[in-house]
Amino acid sequence: MKLYTKTGDKGETGLIGGTRVPKNDVRIEAYGTIDELNSFIGLLTTYQIPEIDLVFLRTIQNNLFSIGSYLATDTTKVSLHQVSILKSESISFIENEIDRLDAALPVLSSFILPGGSQTGAFSHICRTISRRAERRLLDVNEFYMIDNQISTYINRLSDYFFALSRYLTLAEGAEEICWKTHD
Repeated sequence: MKLYTKTGDKGETGLIGGTRVPKNDVRIEAYGTIDELNSFIGLLTTYQIPEIDLVFLRTIQNNLFSIGSYLATDTTKVSLHQVSILKSESISFIENEIDRLDAALPVLSSFILPGGSQTGAFSHICRTISRRAERRLLDVNEFYMIDNQISTYINRLSDYFFALSRYLTLAEGAEEICWKTHD
């Protein structure tokens, strides 16, 4: 099987189920943003980070693949595959992980600017892409009903990546960069 199909040369792509849609369809924008987030998480995992965090990031990557598959399925033509359905405990797992990271952090006294360390900065990039993915899901939901669990999960991801950025920055012995006003 070749990597190129030539079926998208005129600006269309296929959904699971065979429906052809423009490459800028809201569903394509949404799962493209999920894919972008997954790619940046992959980049983050190439850095020295604690094993517990690496394992959890791999779990997130697998969940994002399931979400992408969910978004790429035309449910008017075919049923969702079991692998496209986010597990019900995924949200509680991410909330528990946020709580674990947050318990190891000093109380926030200021807004934090992205940076401080490479892993912290990459975590912030993942946070902002999570926020964009959440907005893309809202766009999709205007036309196609999305399982609320997916929207909730993506919302929690941005909180997770904020906590992870702080945790990794401080674990590396770096300092967080606090926002300073022009007073």
